[in-house]
Amino acid sequence: MSAIKNAVPLGAHISTAGGVPLAPPRADDIGASAMQVFTKQPNRWAERDVAADEAKAFKAAVKASGVRFTNAHDSYLINLASPDPVLRAKSIDSFAAELRRCHALGLDACVSHPGNFMDDRASGVARNADGIVQALEREKGTTRLLMELTAGQGTVIGSTFEEMAALLKLIPAKLRKRVGVCLDTAHVFAAGYDLIKDYDGVWNRFDDALGLERLGLIHLNDSKAPLGSKKDRHELIGEGMIGSEPFRRIMTDPQLSNVPKLLETPKGDDMVTNDRRMLKLLTGFAG
Repeated sequence: MSAIKNAVPLGAHISTAGGVPLAPPRADDIGASAMQVFTKQPNRWAERDVAADEAKAFKAAVKASGVRFTNAHDSYLINLASPDPVLRAKSIDSFAAELRRCHALGLDACVSHPGNFMDDRASGVARNADGIVQALEREKGTTRLLMELTAGQGTVIGSTFEEMAALLKLIPAKLRKRVGVCLDTAHVFAAGYDLIKDYDGVWNRFDDALGLERLGLIHLNDSKAPLGSKKDRHELIGEGMIGSEPFRRIMTDPQLSNVPKLLETPKGDDMVTNDRRMLKLLTGFAG
């Protein structure tokens, strides 16, 4: 199945089972022109380097596919905001290793969740920014770091546009040019941004606080959890609390026309049927 023809890259998170070079053909199989991957097991600290032959094979596979945008999502264990010096040092090392793999593979972007402050919010934001700076200074390359807005559960950082802006402001300007934002629709809805009744207002607030030019990726996910619940629970498009209409608007919004878009919705039993159906639905919205 060739990639769905769409003006902007549109795709899903793709399995790298058997090796990262196997991901682009899997993206083609569901009709994706954008692809998110894990470069390592996301729930383990064990790091790895990308061998030269692996990088060459991956880049060749991307070139031979219909994929036009590639990104990684970093490890779920990383917490750059932690007040625990041991965990924070481990997190910075792991984050730098993720960036190194992204650069080696030639990925367009690396998506990262802000951490959990645990003690004092302002101190956590400062630690998070410092960890980003350390990693960016250590690992130089073309991959753009995209900080993902969160749902707001517990002590997590980055659930409001203003707090994300404050985090990015702490990164020196010369490094900030390498950093953007990933907006997850399920996350911002759970954080209290009403994409149903105040669609234009949400995007105006984003532009005022962060600037639409910083938006590097949209994760398209419906939400099992209601507005303002602070719960990160993804659902199939049109089958959750957000419903179809905001996604139709996103797919036809001129100000978002150049922003790559990716599904992180439930995969189902065979890992492909739901993604194919969701991509077809979204492409239909775009007309």
